Amino acid sequence: MRCYKCFRPKEFCLCSFATPQIDSGVKFIFLMHPKEAKRQRTGTGRLAHICLADSEILQGLEFSQNARLRELLADENFLPVLMYPGNDAWNVNDENFAKMLFPKNSFENQNEKIATDAIHARKILMPIIIDATWFCSRKIIEHNEFLLRLPKLSFAKNYSSIFTFKHEPRPECVSTIETCYYLIKELQEAKIVAQNVDAEPLMAIFKKLISDQLRAENERVQGLRPSAHCYDWKYNKIREIPDFSKTSETSDSKGAENSIS
Repeated sequence: MRCYKCFRPKEFCLCSFATPQIDSGVKFIFLMHPKEAKRQRTGTGRLAHICLADSEILQGLEFSQNARLRELLADENFLPVLMYPGNDAWNVNDENFAKMLFPKNSFENQNEKIATDAIHARKILMPIIIDATWFCSRKIIEHNEFLLRLPKLSFAKNYSSIFTFKHEPRPECVSTIETCYYLIKELQEAKIVAQNVDAEPLMAIFKKLISDQLRAENERVQGLRPSAHCYDWKYNKIREIPDFSKTSETSDSKGAENSIS
């Protein structure tokens, strides 16, 4: 039996970590590849969605004719940005990003800080996150080149993923749920998201997912749990379950582009 909200087995339901939802004032849109939708064991896009108020999942491979996405992109109340690394990507500290987000405000110089009370006068930031493996992310881009014409947003700092049982293509790649977490934190540092917004449930649910998954894999190796998938034979060694109480956010204050998977 599975939970129909988080899609996890009832034994490992994670919905309690998503209550109450995080209301950051940011509208997250997840473009979920169909293969990602089937990865119910380790996919993090759905977990991010149930944690984040007003977020939406749009599933598919071709989105140029997606009625809901077209509606959102046409809404002038939103500032749509594609979470995607590159030399042309903004970060939260870029003056051009601030000018687009606060179109009615003028900025005398790029070091000027946004006042907290201006939060209510801005456009609603709408990050579009491709929720797929790195390979499938490229497929979505190939089928939807219009996405690359959107303003791009990446991180101001470097981060390392704690997704210990998943091999990312590069060390700087982070999961969908980590992308949401680090973006909210950076927006708070830039005084774009209110300081009282608590993003920690995103990492709490993610850490519980990792711990539960590794524990279940170890129990299969020990013969304590039946195999659930045809490829479970690959897992024949006991894996160390990380003690997340000893870990902390890894970042480089100098800033650089980050990859998102």
